[in-house]
Amino acid sequence: MSFGSVRFMMNGWIEKLFVEPKFHFKYYGFSWVKALDQNALYTIHILMSVFALMIALGLLYKFATVGFFTLFTYVELIDATNYLNHYYLVCLLAFLLIFIPANKDFSLDVFLGWTKKASRVPAWTINVLIFQIAVVYFYAGLAKLNFDWLFNAMPMAIWLPEKSSTPIMGALFTLSFIPYLFSWCGALYDLSIPFLLLKKSTRKIAYSFVVIFHLMTKVLFNIGLFPFIMIFNTLIFFPAAFHQKILRFFGYKWIVEKRHFTKNKREINSKQKITAMLLSLYILIQIVLPLRHYLYPGNVLWTEEGYRFAWRVMLVEKTGRAIFTVEDPQSGRSSEVINARHLTQYQEKQMAIQPDFILQYAHYLEEVFSEKFSIKNPMVSVNANVSLNGRSSQPFIDPSVDLTEIEDGFNHKNWILSYK
Repeated sequence: MSFGSVRFMMNGWIEKLFVEPKFHFKYYGFSWVKALDQNALYTIHILMSVFALMIALGLLYKFATVGFFTLFTYVELIDATNYLNHYYLVCLLAFLLIFIPANKDFSLDVFLGWTKKASRVPAWTINVLIFQIAVVYFYAGLAKLNFDWLFNAMPMAIWLPEKSSTPIMGALFTLSFIPYLFSWCGALYDLSIPFLLLKKSTRKIAYSFVVIFHLMTKVLFNIGLFPFIMIFNTLIFFPAAFHQKILRFFGYKWIVEKRHFTKNKREINSKQKITAMLLSLYILIQIVLPLRHYLYPGNVLWTEEGYRFAWRVMLVEKTGRAIFTVEDPQSGRSSEVINARHLTQYQEKQMAIQPDFILQYAHYLEEVFSEKFSIKNPMVSVNANVSLNGRSSQPFIDPSVDLTEIEDGFNHKNWILSYK
């Protein structure tokens, strides 16, 4: 993540994603999060890089974890069009690290005498990380158990032929059965890999699959640092002896203490009870949140109600076009909106396929036309068409609805037209 923050600055993404846009799309309930100016955003990314390095070195660990989590989460809340599953995962892992004593050994905090060395940690601090990685894989696999993925090989049937120029493997991607092979293997991999990693007899071969799978996705698809995040995080499934062996390879000396067990029952204190309660709540949220789409009717890939924060990785190829009309209710005159005057190209692309963004943009246009043209209570409607997984585009939003009369929320958006 230290490298990732530097990479973000070097690629000019701060300007492109945060400075250039005139309007930022928000997650529901976080409209109060505002983008700072360019210099402040660069300062934040420099601090994130420094904090991430401090976490890796175990230097002022508690301060660094709180700092990194706060700043990274703030950046992700600025504009929801930038949502990626692995950004969400980084937020969760950074949050967990605040409570995990990862600086108790092999850290500068121990070397400098700022924290007491410990050879053991509570089991939950390791198990919660294993749980979090397992959740990502399992729900990613569960989401792939749909007709389009399994029986139409979508969107692999669209993406793989485009990679025909890839060295060595490229010619294979033109074969008709390859997208189906990738789709089925991908679903099987995601559903099984956490369980294979948990089992000692299959752990090593499973980890080799992890490395091969994620390196291949890195070569074929532009998914940033996600493959490396998963390759390195899955090492948490290996026992202490494995990590000790790696440390000895790098020159560290390790004295393994003999473990003494007692049959006497130990009373659980109040601090442990609170920890157990909070941990149970966190686990419950991570289990339930990805399933919330079952509360809504229709195809989640179409409506996107319950789509985010559910580990739906590389499931959809969706394109769309949204033409907005603003009408003056008093004069009856209307005008078509030129989206490029208000949104960046990337924002417009994301807005056109996500209903909550369409609604937010409609309310933004209401404000703009009210202030700029002195139109009282302007009406905003949209003629939107969307193509899902290579099919012909279909009407997406009810064009007769005045979107300014609708407030966002968790209720079903009945102004989204049914997918046929």
